[in-house]
Amino acid sequence: MKKTKENIEDKIKLVRSVNKNVRCGTRKLNPILKAIVGKKVDIAIRNLSFSDKRITKDIKKTLSSAVANAENNFQYDIDRLIVKEAYCGKQVVMRRFRPRAKGRASPIKKPYSNLTIILSEIKKVEKHGTKS
Repeated sequence: MKKTKENIEDKIKLVRSVNKNVRCGTRKLNPILKAIVGKKVDIAIRNLSFSDKRITKDIKKTLSSAVANAENNFQYDIDRLIVKEAYCGKQVVMRRFRPRAKGRASPIKKPYSNLTIILSEIKKVEKHGTKS
């Protein structure tokens, strides 16, 4: 059982890129990441370029890094790469305090996140002639 799993993983190589300490909360990152999963890389980069969210620049940089990893390390064709997975996780939370009325202070939480993007290559699908 173990050998067949290794053979499958040898055929399908995944390329990943991780960006740690992204200055954004996971609640703001998740909708953007869900929008690019399953799309071709060039379409995902185009969509991120035209988004007006601040954090899309960091996501685009991480996606470009994953594409460069695929090209240099595995010699993949860039035109056949798709975003297989994109997810984020919590990192540290920076705490600051803002002065309020009557000598009080209220906390401000500034969350950080980890960003992971996994790419895979589309296999060439051979179309067989069908009888009609």
